[in-house]
Amino acid sequence: MSEPTRDEVNGWTGVTVLEFGASWCPICRAARHDIDHGLATVPDLRHVQVEDGPGRPLGRSFRVKLWPTLVLMRDGEELGRVVRPVSEAEVRTLLSKAS
Repeated sequence: MSEPTRDEVNGWTGVTVLEFGASWCPICRAARHDIDHGLATVPDLRHVQVEDGPGRPLGRSFRVKLWPTLVLMRDGEELGRVVRPVSEAEVRTLLSKAS
């Protein structure tokens, strides 16, 4: 799947979590368990992993500076974000903003 554009993301309906990171990032790998378990608490959630890096337009449009960064959106509007989560509870707290 190619990276969506910001206009595409803004046009999505419902709740979405964008996860910005890189496959080689050790911090992203360390957070994987907590992110996966936190996201599993919300069924039918659109979760889009975005391989980020210098010059990647979607990450730049969200001003992502550190990985992993989770951005919670509903109908194209940002509800919140968590940068470098260190616990499943942080991910669940972010997701609670969607209710």
